[in-house]
Amino acid sequence: MKELEREYRVRHANALTPIAEKLTHHLQSLLEGEIRIDRISARAKSVDRFMAKAEKVKDDRPKYDEPLHQIQDQIGARIITFYTDDVPRISDAVLKYLRAIETQDIVPENEWEFGYFGHHHILMLPADVVDPTIDPNLVPKFFELQIKTLFQHAWSEANHDLGYKPGSTPLDRDQLRQLAYTSAQAWGADRVFNDLFQAREHSTGKAQTA
Repeated sequence: MKELEREYRVRHANALTPIAEKLTHHLQSLLEGEIRIDRISARAKSVDRFMAKAEKVKDDRPKYDEPLHQIQDQIGARIITFYTDDVPRISDAVLKYLRAIETQDIVPENEWEFGYFGHHHILMLPADVVDPTIDPNLVPKFFELQIKTLFQHAWSEANHDLGYKPGSTPLDRDQLRQLAYTSAQAWGADRVFNDLFQAREHSTGKAQTA
């Protein structure tokens, strides 16, 4: 694992970080003019988070045989929008320009586990964002794109920091209940804001046709 960490540090510094910066600008350019986008950003997966993922075990065996080739979110991009109704529109706009390898809606495993929601794509990394001076052996083929509302983004960032930071002490049962409670509140707020947005749009549409 020490060798893997060394290799990823080289990749992170020399390829992933500069590519993520160019990818941010590329996505911003593609979506220029799209309404109700709060922010667009891309970043390289940190060394700690990459190693934590690379060390995962499934059925008593390492989940990844070749983490540098199999882990697809070494570069992660995120588009933050206002309302849940905006997510499919922005997703469609992205897919006009970028090729998707995998698409999924992230939802809780059941209604009692509040988890976080979001729309995730695994997309081919566009050649436009890769500087020709970068060693092609360090460049991943894919990147992950998450499209989230403001509430989904805020909750997932805090949840990840609290519950998944490498080396952190696992949350106890009462803390997990508190986390579930805040997740339910965020889900409710997201829904209320979207319902109010729909009502306003419906009212405005009626006024325009009257």
